[in-house]
Amino acid sequence: MKFAAIETATEWCSVALWNEGEIFSLERRAGNRQGEFVLPMLEQLLARTGLIVARLDAIAYGAGPGAFTGLRIACGVAQGLAFGADLPVIGISTLEATAEESGASRALVALDARMHEVYYSAFEKRADRWMTVLPEKCVAPDEVDLPPGDGWLACGSGFAVYAERIQPRLKGSLSRIAPDVRPSAHAVAVLAAPRLKAGEGMDASQATPHYIRDKIALTTAEQGRRK
Repeated sequence: MKFAAIETATEWCSVALWNEGEIFSLERRAGNRQGEFVLPMLEQLLARTGLIVARLDAIAYGAGPGAFTGLRIACGVAQGLAFGADLPVIGISTLEATAEESGASRALVALDARMHEVYYSAFEKRADRWMTVLPEKCVAPDEVDLPPGDGWLACGSGFAVYAERIQPRLKGSLSRIAPDVRPSAHAVAVLAAPRLKAGEGMDASQATPHYIRDKIALTTAEQGRRK
């Protein structure tokens, strides 16, 4: 099986190629320029491996939650490539990809959602598959739920941006905090592979970003209340 993976939900632009179980990947900090970098980076990987899009079996993408523009870029690029080559697509949770990237078996993920909120969820790996312990939500940092038990790795940008608000609430449940862990196309590829093998790919027309939150900015009044 051969497929491409795209992850642009954060300020990083990341692409990967799964080639019969071997993964090739590239990433760079892109700010808000993911749309400028993603296709040239993917073309670079294709040239390195000697593959072309028409010879791939699918396209995987980071579906979200995450930055609105970044999610649209990943979904749009996946759809464009898939339509052109008549390939299925599969969307992978950005939060689950962060858990996969962490290398832990218990991961509490919190990504900065801006507007004084975080996207968060908790995952536990069982039999090489991530199980959702706390469902994905978008809440204020001091409203993050406590996962059951202890030994949780706290990972993601939310633990850096809102450290003073989120960490005291979780004290006692965490093994350590790794705020620099982020989702990657490599992790998206790892998670997508067994699902594509199981036939979970879908038509490109069905691909959509997973926003969780529809609002993209605070009103002036809301900004005042949150200061």
